[in-house]
Amino acid sequence: MPDFDWLFEPVAQLDESARVAAIARQNQLTKPPGSLGRLETIATDFAAWQGRERPALARIGLAVFAGDHGVAARGVSAFPQAVTAQMVANFAAGGAAVAVLAREAGASMAVVNLGTVTPTDAVPGVINHRLAPGTADFTQQPAMDSATLGAAMAAGAGQVEPGLSLFVGGEMGIANTTSAAAVFAALADLDGAATVGRGTGVDDAGLAAKRAAVDAGLARHRERWCSESPETAALAVLECLGGLEIAALVGAFIAAAQRAVPVLVDGFISSVAALAAVRLNAGVADWLIFGHRSAEAGHARVLEALGAKALLDLDMRLGEGSGAMIAIPVIRAALAVHAKMATFADARVCSND
Repeated sequence: MPDFDWLFEPVAQLDESARVAAIARQNQLTKPPGSLGRLETIATDFAAWQGRERPALARIGLAVFAGDHGVAARGVSAFPQAVTAQMVANFAAGGAAVAVLAREAGASMAVVNLGTVTPTDAVPGVINHRLAPGTADFTQQPAMDSATLGAAMAAGAGQVEPGLSLFVGGEMGIANTTSAAAVFAALADLDGAATVGRGTGVDDAGLAAKRAAVDAGLARHRERWCSESPETAALAVLECLGGLEIAALVGAFIAAAQRAVPVLVDGFISSVAALAAVRLNAGVADWLIFGHRSAEAGHARVLEALGAKALLDLDMRLGEGSGAMIAIPVIRAALAVHAKMATFADARVCSND
């Protein structure tokens, strides 16, 4: 039996005194109160996360988790499963979009293969766990067993280093928007029509196949989680419908909150993982910030379920962690103006006080 007890351990406490100090500083900066909008709340949130009045992004960790999905056999993707391992190699070589954006953002990147149909053991720079050659087709059987789920979540947690200023989780896996849509549908009591989008760009037939696969998975496994508590129900949903990389993201997000590391969440798939993490451990919600609103159908619903508002909306739907990387300069700007702007007293400018 895998050890899931760690998932329910309390998260780190926010430093509310640091937030109060940061708010007081904001109120003395040479601008009308609230005029920098969300840049101000980004700064005060980071103050509470880092425990200091003037927070900074010193170390950003990005882990891109990969895994294949048996549901790909249902014709739910525009690309073959071989692409997952090929993209893993592209990540490690620095050629993928998220790799370029990570370098620009000053983030260190790890590429973690939980289990692809094509092994990547010989690819330099890849951390290989080889938990399974992908998940099973969830329309026919559970995607994975509990031992594999536990191992994937632990592998995700292992990528979160204490002391990071920010953690970002990315993902890669052909058919993983179908898996994420199924997980979200189960957690939110929706159906395939409400949660499924075009993902890699499938045509109308592919979209119909995705919706049918999600609905078939829900029908086959619903009894498995309906009688559970909210926490154990989320584990059952992940076991029945999830992906290895999605499970790793859930484990990473929970571990980050427990280790006092804020999480910048990417798009649809990462946000579904965040929702599962919050269902397992409600305190995780206090450690999340959302980078962008994906163009993938269903993401707006996930954000609504989390009570979250993304920083950016650029019609992106690539995944990988790419949207989160684009948001990092916004966070840096927020922290820079918070730390470096003059106060009214510094500039000898009259305030309203």
